Amino acid sequence: GDSMFLVYTHSTLLCKELGIIFDTILLEKVVNEKNITLLLNTSVYDVKKSDANTISQVVAFCSQNSTTYELNADLFCDASGDGIVGFQAGAAFRMGAETVEEFGEKFAPDIAYGELLGHTIYFYSKNVGAPVKYVAPEFALKDITKIPRYKVLNDKDFGCRLWWLEYGGRRDTIHESEDIKWELWKVVYGVWDYIKNSGDFPDAENLTLEWVGTIPGKRESRRFEGHYMIKQQDLVEQAQFEDAVSFGGWAVDLHPSDGVYDSKPGCTQYHSKGVYQIPLSTMISKNISNLFLGGRLISATHVAFGSTRVMATTALSGQAVGYGAAQCIKNNILPAQLLEQNQIKELQQTLSINGQSIPGLAINKNANLVSSASVSSSSTFKLNSLQANGKWFNLEIGVAQLLPLEANTQYNYTFSFSAKEATKIQVDLRTSERLGSYTPDAILESKTIELQAGEQEINFSFDTQLTEKQYVFITFLPNELVSIRQSEQRLTGIVSVFNAVNKAVNNLGKQTPPENMGLDAFEFWIPQRRPNGQNFALSVSPAIELYNTENLFNGYVRPYLGTNAWAANLNDAQPKITLNWETEKEINKIKLFFDTDYDHAMESSLMGHPESVMPFCAKSYKITDGSGKVVYETKANHQTINAIELPESIKTKSLTIEFEPQGNDVPVSVFEIFIA
Repeated sequence: GDSMFLVYTHSTLLCKELGIIFDTILLEKVVNEKNITLLLNTSVYDVKKSDANTISQVVAFCSQNSTTYELNADLFCDASGDGIVGFQAGAAFRMGAETVEEFGEKFAPDIAYGELLGHTIYFYSKNVGAPVKYVAPEFALKDITKIPRYKVLNDKDFGCRLWWLEYGGRRDTIHESEDIKWELWKVVYGVWDYIKNSGDFPDAENLTLEWVGTIPGKRESRRFEGHYMIKQQDLVEQAQFEDAVSFGGWAVDLHPSDGVYDSKPGCTQYHSKGVYQIPLSTMISKNISNLFLGGRLISATHVAFGSTRVMATTALSGQAVGYGAAQCIKNNILPAQLLEQNQIKELQQTLSINGQSIPGLAINKNANLVSSASVSSSSTFKLNSLQANGKWFNLEIGVAQLLPLEANTQYNYTFSFSAKEATKIQVDLRTSERLGSYTPDAILESKTIELQAGEQEINFSFDTQLTEKQYVFITFLPNELVSIRQSEQRLTGIVSVFNAVNKAVNNLGKQTPPENMGLDAFEFWIPQRRPNGQNFALSVSPAIELYNTENLFNGYVRPYLGTNAWAANLNDAQPKITLNWETEKEINKIKLFFDTDYDHAMESSLMGHPESVMPFCAKSYKITDGSGKVVYETKANHQTINAIELPESIKTKSLTIEFEPQGNDVPVSVFEIFIA
């Protein structure tokens, strides 16, 4: 049939339980969109072109219903991983690592390390409560010592904890993918034979091999060439792009090509000091005029690909391409024309207002009716204290409280400590060298505080004042004789961080890369996973103005330099926001941006999560017009963005949004209100 925009994508199920849950959510979203025709289990095998640079049709086959589809479109997006459409269309692509000389990437691997990342197959085990025998299939790996790191295997790990059972980096990861899969099956069934039958794991007696993947998770194959190729320096230096449309933040994560059979660590990860922008020019084929690039095959060097390839990052490129295609259709232009200044600004605004949050880019106030209103609220939370109602946290590691402070203001702080004996602690005022990052690599001032044995409150201040508004780290360095009091209170845009170790992401408390690798050395200060990671009990004077109503239309929908949110007092029994205009306004759409806690991922099957709904997210609210008529109401919100399209436009000089309180420890908060 005819279509304006065709997207070809392929999902490899790596994580059984997480995949089922997440696939179902995505499926729900897709089938609810009336403008999408979904063809599951349908593989493109042929491409037709109207000229050398233009795709006109793809031909696909679904083995489940024995149907061939001929799909015609004006625009195409290849997000298939291997780039089936792009390859057959003659789009420029690469396979294998670039040399150091081509882009000046000092982290580019040598031949010994390898040029491609391999595949992984996951498996899951289950305790059935009774002994289970296991006889390995004939093809299973017999000699476990062929896996140099076999001694780290245990009967507790499964799923993506065993991502390092990887193979294929020295093979053709496209045409030899089935051969790679068979080798991985040998590894998986051999590993399970070792766990069940070696005698080293008596607790495995009741475990059964519940599930083994049938499709390998493929990390790398073709990378296509766009109008720009993002590289290592762009990530590390957090380069700014005029055509930025998304962002990434994963480490530059490269793996040895021999994978599970290599004695080297399963990966080498080096982080940048903050999130980095990704430009649209990496998502448009440089030589096929109507082809967008999505997913892991966007235009990136092998080194940069080590970060851009991960799912949360590729999802953002998918959203950018989707809105970009819609704009092409609306304005009757080709993808490359989106890079023109007027077009890219339009696309950036569309993305921003739909939650993409391109770093440093705000929603245009002029398009928002809220910016012309008088905005008031029933109350405004001012931070003068966080209650000392939490546990004591021992300072065996360094801790810090992030706070967004105003410029040219001296604050006095009080924190609660318990010392086993008379001792000293060091407290630093730290910030980030790069404005907008969250790495405390700039020490503005240090103080030494004398503590007596027992519990005590300590008051201190810093002479140094900020020259511009930004987050600072009130940083307490380690001393095992001392504990600091925590608070059960949680606030939007406020988080505590810890100088802890997380070996799973190459975090040893600090990053110390080899010299002359083009990578930064710095300390890691990161939030703790729920239910841990409470803020620290404190008092501060003057009170920090965190949550003014001006934040509701400043264009930012997540913390950046400040909280960018309005929040009500905890004791406000009827929190509400009121908008008043001097003249009557016609309103068709209302969009509310809530806090679903960007600092703590809501992990599901593998890590678990103590909450079903993020506690900051407003669950129940109603909107009334100037006459008191309810124009919208919900009792069970859990979404970050509420896009309310009114069945009929209303004319009013006033809107009121009234919320139910969140509870004793979390105030109601809203990042942004957008009305059109």
